[in-house]
Amino acid sequence: MSNTTELADLYSAIEETAGLLDVPCSRERIHPILAAFEDSIAQAIIAFRVSTWARNDGDLDCRIASIPKSVDPLAVAVERGLIEKPTHPSGSLLGELHRDFPVESSGIDFGVVAGFTKTWSFFPTDALQSLSDLIHLESMPPSVAAHLDYFQRYGLADRVSLIGIDYPQQTLNLYFGAAPAQTFTADGIRSILRDAGLPEPTERLLSLCTQAFGIYATLSWNSPRVERITIAAMTQDPMTLPVRIEPKIERYVREAPSLTAEPQFVYAIAATPSGEYHKLQSFYKWKPHVENVLLVSDIG
Repeated sequence: MSNTTELADLYSAIEETAGLLDVPCSRERIHPILAAFEDSIAQAIIAFRVSTWARNDGDLDCRIASIPKSVDPLAVAVERGLIEKPTHPSGSLLGELHRDFPVESSGIDFGVVAGFTKTWSFFPTDALQSLSDLIHLESMPPSVAAHLDYFQRYGLADRVSLIGIDYPQQTLNLYFGAAPAQTFTADGIRSILRDAGLPEPTERLLSLCTQAFGIYATLSWNSPRVERITIAAMTQDPMTLPVRIEPKIERYVREAPSLTAEPQFVYAIAATPSGEYHKLQSFYKWKPHVENVLLVSDIG
């Protein structure tokens, strides 16, 4: 399949998915992003995500992962005019990560409305990284070092598998692979949220924990606190999870396009100071090794 055909098919899938959510989709806005990364798309993992968070209302997020480590996704985005070159420390962190740590591959996020927003750096599954090393990077948010003891207390500090950088929001996502089994118990998550200064988990979040595989934290360059703690579960059918699915997400589950032989989803609940919100990621293009990247099989 030619790159032109691949891009056209992907744009059509994005447009169809956006239509399920009544999100306006413009070829003029999306095509330059796809064209900038067209050499990676044929082999990429591609996912779409819908969220109940008010900040994401009216948008559809798209992710292109498995971009070769030789590609600097932020540099590509700046060169193609997808984003202005950041002068904030968030704009320097990606280069420092790729210079000093064994990044295996990269990824990007963009909103159908918002445009280019994030980069992702994936570490090898057999070389998870330690926050005690990462905090020495010059551009790392000070809030990460401030919470080192917190992450160590819960057995997460030496399990960093993935780092996401959100340029418009100036925030950082720390994903922890193969988290201790205690993380996903009611007592575990209550303690994790309480020590982060976040509200008591709802019954929906506690129910999701029973099937969860992943946890990640969001921190900021502009705040000393933990902004969010998110718990995620992988499933082939989100309707079987022990949580209530909003009608908006249910329609998306049933009708979102996919090239995978069997559907794959990640359902997540994020705890924030103002309450919880839900998000669902569907994989348009999936590869079996994604499960290894997510370390699904390694949790207790």
